Amino acid sequence: MDETPKKIIVGSVNRTTLSKQVVESIIQLLNSGQMKPGDKLPTEMELMEILNVSRPVLREALSSLESLGVITRKTREGTFFNNKISSHPFSIMLSLAHDNLQAMVEARMALELGLITIAAEKISDEDLKRLKQTIEIIENSKDQNYGEADIEFHRIIALSANNQIVEGMVDSLIVTLVKINSEIKVREQERTIEHHMAIYKALEKRDPFEAFHQMYLHLDYVRHKVLKNLHEKKD
Repeated sequence: MDETPKKIIVGSVNRTTLSKQVVESIIQLLNSGQMKPGDKLPTEMELMEILNVSRPVLREALSSLESLGVITRKTREGTFFNNKISSHPFSIMLSLAHDNLQAMVEARMALELGLITIAAEKISDEDLKRLKQTIEIIENSKDQNYGEADIEFHRIIALSANNQIVEGMVDSLIVTLVKINSEIKVREQERTIEHHMAIYKALEKRDPFEAFHQMYLHLDYVRHKVLKNLHEKKD
């Protein structure tokens, strides 16, 4: 019987792997509840000792966390966990999918349909007033150039959900709106007003089911219109 031990092959632990492990360990401080958003992290020397890593590895990990919007390093004050999620990770995903319009439209639908149900419960009278103003701007538009008011309508709804976890996604949502708007060559002003007004009325009644339904009708209409234009371009 051959008792020659099997040769075990494992990848060597390199600096990049160590850096990722440090990133995960620091994020775990939040996940475990040991630290909270806004808290100040231990000093570099303390983190090096706690994590048993060198200064270059730690600094590489901190740079990654900062670029992801998890932490902020302040000169003379130290390093702090951010209170809000950064939009950067979502912006990266959108950049990778910049030529996949269908994926962007579907991502927008998934995000906005979730946000509007929460917004229906939380939206303030002031936000409703601002929403109505965007509709009035669209109504008074003489040259079909109401793209900014259209985007502002959706931004107000997204932010009125008032949720720190998804708030960072809103900027990325606006990026998709700008991209999608750029693909709409022929605007239908009366249809836009009709859809926006129906959404507004559902929010005014604080009715999440009706708000979801009206937003779905609107976004589904936009989706088919944009994708139809896209297919016509390819033909």
